Amino acid sequence: MTKARLFRLSVVVGSIFMILLIIVYWDNVGTAHFYLHTTFSRSHSLGVLPTAAQDDDQEALSDVDEFLEKLLSSGLRQNGPFNRKTEQPPLQASSKPGLGNLEENVRGYDWSTHDSRVSLDRDKLQDERRRTLKEFCANSSFTFPTKERLFEDIPNYELNHLIVDDRHGIIYCYVPKVACTNWKRVMIVLSESLLDQGAPYTDPLDIPREHVHNTSTHLTFNKFWRRYGKFSRHLMKIKLKKYTKFLFVRDPFVRLISAFRSKFELENEEFYRRFAIPMLKLYSNHTNVPTSVSEAFEAGLRVSFPDFIHYLLDPRTEKMAPFNEHWRQVYRLCHPCQIDYDFVGKLETLDEDAAHLLQLLNVDKLLHFPPSYRNRTASSWEEDWFAKIPLAWRQQLYKLYEPDFVLFGYPKPEHLLKD
Repeated sequence: MTKARLFRLSVVVGSIFMILLIIVYWDNVGTAHFYLHTTFSRSHSLGVLPTAAQDDDQEALSDVDEFLEKLLSSGLRQNGPFNRKTEQPPLQASSKPGLGNLEENVRGYDWSTHDSRVSLDRDKLQDERRRTLKEFCANSSFTFPTKERLFEDIPNYELNHLIVDDRHGIIYCYVPKVACTNWKRVMIVLSESLLDQGAPYTDPLDIPREHVHNTSTHLTFNKFWRRYGKFSRHLMKIKLKKYTKFLFVRDPFVRLISAFRSKFELENEEFYRRFAIPMLKLYSNHTNVPTSVSEAFEAGLRVSFPDFIHYLLDPRTEKMAPFNEHWRQVYRLCHPCQIDYDFVGKLETLDEDAAHLLQLLNVDKLLHFPPSYRNRTASSWEEDWFAKIPLAWRQQLYKLYEPDFVLFGYPKPEHLLKD
């Protein structure tokens, strides 16, 4: 009996080894080869696999996990011709946003140098943020949708915001409207996933915006299934244990205001057709709505902020499709109760957090985070923006985004939720 089990195990391990050899030499990302040189060296729990009867198949699966982890921890690094990178056609790139780029211009980028601020104990601050996150994830009295599910239960399409850099062992969960354009630029430079005239980009701001948000530019978790098949979840879990994981968040209500400003106050054809036209028809009682955003703006037809809030609160909205990523809750984008993040940055302290993170990752000599911008969507604006929103709506909206407020330590906006 023992010989038979050993034979089956040797066959399984041999098959896995051959598959991994193919992955190592033919995968264009080089996932099985990475070296870790970050200062995050603490151990993470791998997460509990679903329990089942302890039969031979379960034992074999455990051996596979152990084998994959040992291989991925071996410190090998790929430098051969198979580490292919995406070469984009040469574009006129500038280190500052071009005049024609309304999306970045409206944000008011600040290219001046900042005076040094009073330094905080950044490590202590990170400990507090991570402790708050863990405490509320473990608090059974604080509930919200999807909180209790396991990582294995997260659908593949919900893992598309987790960007992987195998060269440095980093995983970044991007949150739209939280400096994600520049963080994506940083990830491109670190992973060398994009070439400019045959050479990897070295300055994040040289990367054109249209390439930054091209999904083919980044290796994300939701692409693993296509590359690794049934081994994809095992590889994800090992990377989540070994790699440094970070995200950046923002006051949820201010993020909503920012999303509204950039997607509906500017002429955005895609968002006009997908969202503005239905909003104008449903909530503003317009029957003959122009088919193009330029015609609508010329006619003075624009979605109002109350229309946008009405749309978010309308129960029909999510029956049609999940929230767009620009206003989807962070807990739904990044799964903070299923993924043990090493670093939680905030837009409100972006400059300090970015510098601290790059230093902790030991990449601060390779690049600097792009200059921050004067945030025209400030917290002090909340009262003005919500002045015309009925109190009952504000309270419903808070309940909708309450998990983001609580998990990431943002105070409840009492001044907006009471008469």
